[in-house]
Formats: sequence, C-alpha cells, structure tokens
Amino acid sequence: MRIGVDLGGTKIEAIAIDDHGRECVRERIASPRGDYGATLQAIVNLVQRVEQTIGERGTVGVGIPGTIARASGLVKNANSTWLNGRRIGDDLPALLGRPVRFENDANCFALSEATDGAAAGAGVVFGVILGTGTGGGVIVHGGVLRGRNEIGGEWGHNPLPAMRDEERPGPRCYCGRYGCIETFVSGPGLAHDYAALGGEVRTAREIAASAAAGEPAALACLARYEERLARALGSVINLIDPDVIVLGGGLSNIDRLYDNVPAQWLPYVFSDAVTTKLVRARHGDSSGVRGAAWLWDETTGAEAEG
Repeated sequence: MRIGVDLGGTKIEAIAIDDHGRECVRERIASPRGDYGATLQAIVNLVQRVEQTIGERGTVGVGIPGTIARASGLVKNANSTWLNGRRIGDDLPALLGRPVRFENDANCFALSEATDGAAAGAGVVFGVILGTGTGGGVIVHGGVLRGRNEIGGEWGHNPLPAMRDEERPGPRCYCGRYGCIETFVSGPGLAHDYAALGGEVRTAREIAASAAAGEPAALACLARYEERLARALGSVINLIDPDVIVLGGGLSNIDRLYDNVPAQWLPYVFSDAVTTKLVRARHGDSSGVRGAAWLWDETTGAEAEG
C-alpha cells in the first residue's frame, strides 16, 4: 500500500492507494501554519490514522511546496515559509521510523498525471499548475526530472517570451524580478490584467464566467491570457518537446484554453508543426497527493535523479 501526503499552506491531505491506483482512504486536516514542529506531528498523526484505517503499514511519499536542496538538505523556495531552512528530509523519517520520499508538489502533480492520469503512457510530460502561482514539473519516461539545482520545471520564473512594448517591463514578481511568466498567467495575473485595463477587481473565476456570458472586456482579457499562455508554453515545447502538456489548478477549468492555446503556439515553436497535446488533468485536485504516493512506484522509476 502506498501513502501519499500533500503538505500545503492551508491543508495537509493524505491518501492511500493500492498497486492499481485505487483509492482506499483519504483524509484532510488544516495545516498548523507557522509551526514546523506541529506540522511534522500532524503528518505523523495523519499517516498513523490512515494506516489504522487500511490495517497495514505503507510506504510514504510527501509532496512539499519548494524543494529539499541536495547540497544542504534544507528546504528552499517554499511559500509555506516555516519549512524553509528546515531538515524535513531527516526529521520526518525519524519520527515515522521509516524512509520517506519527498518531492516538489508540482512534480507530484505531473507524476500523477503521467502515471495513471491524462498523460498515462506518454514519454515526456510537462505538468502545469495554473493557480495562485504557476508551477511546473517534467516527467521523462516515468521519472521526475529534478535537475542539478532541484528546480526542473520552474518555468514560471522565466520572462514572458516575445514581450510586447505595452507589456514591458511587466509586473513585479515576488522573486524580485519583473515580467515573469507567473505574473501574467497565474490567477492573480489574469485578475490584475483585467483590472489594469479598466475592469473592476474580479477573481480569475469571475472573469472566466463573465467571458462565457459574452462580456466584451472579459472576452478581450481572456484572449490576451490565452495568447500569453501560448507564448509561454511555446518556449517549453522548444526546450523539452513534450508529448503531452497537462493543465491543473483553478484556471485549468476554463474549457476554451484547450482549443485556443494550441491554435496560437505554433509561431513560437521552432517547428513546422506541433503535435504536442494540451489536456486537462484527469485527477484534478487529487493529482498532487496521488503523485506523492506514486513516488514509491518501482515500475516507473519515479525516483530517478535529474
């Protein structure tokens, strides 16, 4: 039995799946925000309750925001800032009394969809989370491509390709730079664009609903979003040439993306044709926690080093 844990900023979710990916149990609790020790204990308690329910001991994989630096063993780049600088890779296994495999949450999402999701069977998969931020993960023949610096897939902090004059220098990103992809194609990026061009303050979900209802400002805003996303994904296609790109996160529920974005990315790809598929995640919000469980999938080599 494989147990996956998704460690988020507001919730911690655990799942147990069998060898065929069938869900046996799921439980979710609130994250002890700001308290590292309490976070560790919450995960231990959650795993123990899952094991009591299924009646057996399982392997444990954990998806975390950020990553564990190979050189230092410390968490870095986590927006759950109480994890940064901590040795969760040592501390949690010691508390659980067994090995634990850790992975970036976007990589877990991509692994889930490549294993038994919308990209099952594909050789190279790029998983994209379009939500509050813009995450990404790369799966090559069933293994996570972490990279030498453990930042494989961090496409959101590249500059938006082919930036127009009116887009420069771009919004300031929390990373300290301007014009990052994330500032344009995340949910807040879409909302900022709508408000900046004369619309009222709305969420990405509200803007998409207004566009579906035919509101001209929302339609124009969503068209800009799609063209920017096409540019951004075109640069990914140039770099890793994936078989499938899978979208997750809140904005992945906008149906028109799956036709309109591929229709616009060819000019930004160094090829005379693009056959990469753009698809919606099969497992939705469950992909991250399922991917954490699949970190122990020996058949796909999912622990492969980058």
